Amino acid sequence: MVSELRRQVEPVLSELRRQVGTQVLSESRRQVVSELLRRVLSDVAAAMEETEGGLLIPSGVYCPDTVQSMRRKTRTMYVGDPDSPGCVKMGSEHPIVRQTMLCADTNDIEAVTDEAKRCADAGAQLVRITVQGLREAASGEEIKNKLVQDGYADLACCADIHFNPKAALRICDSFEKVRVNPGNYADGRKKFEDKVYSDEEQYQMELDMIEEIFTPLVLKAKELGRAMRIGTNHGSLSARTLSYFGDTPAGMVESAFEFARICRKHDYHNFNFSMKASNPLVMVQAYRLLAAEQYKLGWDYPLHLGVTEAGEGEDGRMKSAIGIGALLLDGLGDTIRVSLTEAAELEMSPCSELAKLGEMASGFSLDGDGSGMKAAVPYTETTRDFKSFGRREGCLPEQRDGDSLDFRSILHRDGSVLVPLDTDKLAENPDVVYSELGCKLVVGMPFKDIATADTLVLRCADGNPVPTDEKTLRSVRRLQEAGIHVMATAAELRERPLPGAIAMVPLAEASALMEDPIEGCERHVVMLDGTEDDAALKAIEETKPVFALLNTGTVCGNESRESRVHTSRRVFDILIKEKLEIPVIHHLVFEDDNDFMADSTVISIGAGAGGLLVDGLGDGVLLDAPTANPEDVRRVSFGLLQGSRMRSTKTDFVSCPSCGRTLFDLQEVTAQIAEKTGHLPGVAIAIMGCIVNGPGEMADADFGYVGSLPGKIDLYVGKEVVERGIPNEEACDRLVELIKTHGRWVDKDDEQEAKDAEKAAAKPKVLSASGERWAKEAAKKAEKEAKKNEV
Repeated sequence: MVSELRRQVEPVLSELRRQVGTQVLSESRRQVVSELLRRVLSDVAAAMEETEGGLLIPSGVYCPDTVQSMRRKTRTMYVGDPDSPGCVKMGSEHPIVRQTMLCADTNDIEAVTDEAKRCADAGAQLVRITVQGLREAASGEEIKNKLVQDGYADLACCADIHFNPKAALRICDSFEKVRVNPGNYADGRKKFEDKVYSDEEQYQMELDMIEEIFTPLVLKAKELGRAMRIGTNHGSLSARTLSYFGDTPAGMVESAFEFARICRKHDYHNFNFSMKASNPLVMVQAYRLLAAEQYKLGWDYPLHLGVTEAGEGEDGRMKSAIGIGALLLDGLGDTIRVSLTEAAELEMSPCSELAKLGEMASGFSLDGDGSGMKAAVPYTETTRDFKSFGRREGCLPEQRDGDSLDFRSILHRDGSVLVPLDTDKLAENPDVVYSELGCKLVVGMPFKDIATADTLVLRCADGNPVPTDEKTLRSVRRLQEAGIHVMATAAELRERPLPGAIAMVPLAEASALMEDPIEGCERHVVMLDGTEDDAALKAIEETKPVFALLNTGTVCGNESRESRVHTSRRVFDILIKEKLEIPVIHHLVFEDDNDFMADSTVISIGAGAGGLLVDGLGDGVLLDAPTANPEDVRRVSFGLLQGSRMRSTKTDFVSCPSCGRTLFDLQEVTAQIAEKTGHLPGVAIAIMGCIVNGPGEMADADFGYVGSLPGKIDLYVGKEVVERGIPNEEACDRLVELIKTHGRWVDKDDEQEAKDAEKAAAKPKVLSASGERWAKEAAKKAEKEAKKNEV
């Protein structure tokens, strides 16, 4: 491709030279022009070296095309023998690899292999296993042999290494891959000291030390054909990196590149990168910067995607979908791990759904043409800066003279949640519906609470959803007076006027609505599908709509391969260029038979809306699922906004997924802490099984609960440890007291207490590998105590 471009450009430049030569120019002038031509040729040649599937990649771009999904071209990484049918191949020419991390004690061979087999049966192609020291490294050979004996020879194993280069060298003899953390690989002391590097010499001395320690692993991996992941973690950047770059995506990238340069120096290239953070916005920014810097350097190493410490359940899946999904839709990512505080095999369902999303978006297939999803209308993006986050804020509704209701509450400044409302259900039992919408009830009257839906879209199974019976109209009016507004289409309201209702109208029909107003309607919103022409979008504010509903299709595109994210980016690009401040609500529509709580739905919501919110594009969400419970829709919507770092309505948990290092039953403890502290909006709590990644893991948290020794807990405020060695059974209550001491506590009301108790009772208990391990430990301890008592 490069040689072909050179062949096409060279004759043009030669003709320019000839024409310059025929001009009557002084010798000095001719030399100046010739030098300019030489520079042009040099610049073109340099640009040609950075091609992507036949496209020229301009400087500063992080993916092949920001207006369509195209897989970023990478080399192939081989995990295992390249000639073996069971070799796991990672890179743009291969399907996205699914992987997870085991929780069992590495020295318990039976437990590790059983868990690994469960994960493989659930779809894992690679499992990562903790290797703390030489004892665990020695167990690696037994683990591999047992897997081969049990018929799982094709399941690749990756060793997770922190602090221990000797263990990394030993495990290379057994496992196909090693993950090193550049923030702590060469730091065998685990002191997590803050240092100030005052000069280049001091900085270089430490780089030389790292090279000396890391090089033996590189040479051994090259000799044995092993693979490696250079896995940066936002919470464990080295003191050297923090001193020069701060706690930033740029620091994360440079941390990885320090190790990559050593690999390249020894002509070792069988490695990939990861840039993990618990904050999806930081994670997305770091991966994009990593890809952009690779383009600059002409590197093509694959990417491992993951949001670390995402938590459990719906929230963990949502955070992962936002971060991983946003990158996949831009063609970035060659392997995925979804980090959940659950049994390792349960990670495989959301992991597989995300992998399918990425492959569908980019049009990947082993025999297809690679045609990816694209914007519905071709355009060139001009306003989005992937290197810095800035939220586009729409202008909130204002009150006008003569208004019958307070319309300022239609939207919320931190992000709005719109929920479909079945008026038939409202007619049957208004109190139940009020509760599902998040209202507080006082003598039967609904009032807004911290997580109440902001505005409702009237729906019904058949016919016009606008009610006519007195009872339902009274219930609607109570909602309106509580500041919860209702909307219906202009056609429905024209047929059945409803005082104070908001009319929804396609943008093309907004002018006609203004000329022929609907009785009782004091506000309207415009509906967009992303195919409107530039002129129509530039004139969007002429009819003074309170906001726009943006429904640009499904996340995975339609038969025309039109992408929701890329089509929406065009709309925002025009609004930003024209300095238009109309708020935009993302409108996602789901089929009637869609299981709203399935992993596939949560993934599509996180990627389809979260993939835009991570760039600050959007002011809220409407999840239009006709058969879903309004409470589920509301909860998922608020989860999306909180995961996108917009509106906080509950405690944010930064919870590690557990591994062989975990020093307590993480799943059980996380449930206990969530039950006691989950009602504190704006408070972030980190729950860490150990401190292997350093106190930087608490970077995004206000308080930390961290295993320090078996059965012992340290408590943190920010990155500072404030209480040490607390017994497990006391630690949760001590955490509550710590939160109270710092003025961040509020008591639950009786209604919330009852709801939480009901949820806790209904939640099925799934014992994770770490839970099984701690159950075994408890049984051993009880047996020991019993024997002591007998004596």
